[in-house]
Amino acid sequence: MSNRAVIHASDAPQAIGPYSQAVKINNVVYMSGQIPLDPATMQLVAGDITEQTVRVFENLAAVARAAGGDLNHCVKVNIYLTDLADFAAVNAVMARYFAEPYPARACVQVAALPRGAAVEIEATMVVKS
Repeated sequence: MSNRAVIHASDAPQAIGPYSQAVKINNVVYMSGQIPLDPATMQLVAGDITEQTVRVFENLAAVARAAGGDLNHCVKVNIYLTDLADFAAVNAVMARYFAEPYPARACVQVAALPRGAAVEIEATMVVKS
């Protein structure tokens, strides 16, 4: 694929496995799931679901900037929670990071996430080529 570019954001956590932070094909950016890792320490942030979700969106925002966009360029967001009771708190944080028209979204409960995180979020973004 000649129009494929790997995106690297130095102010987001480095990949903790064999994957890229994001891959851009033409003007579509596929961002890998982010968990609430502090990019400086690569440790989970302390705190409740609100603090963890803020860190996740900050990480996604850093990857979005590195790809030439921002979170308002997102067209699809997938949220994974270990407890759906956190749904309202995650919605409140998401509302701080996006403006209308909001992206399409899915939110599901999962049994576990890497490093014991309570939330993981991935996104797809469209930017100018």
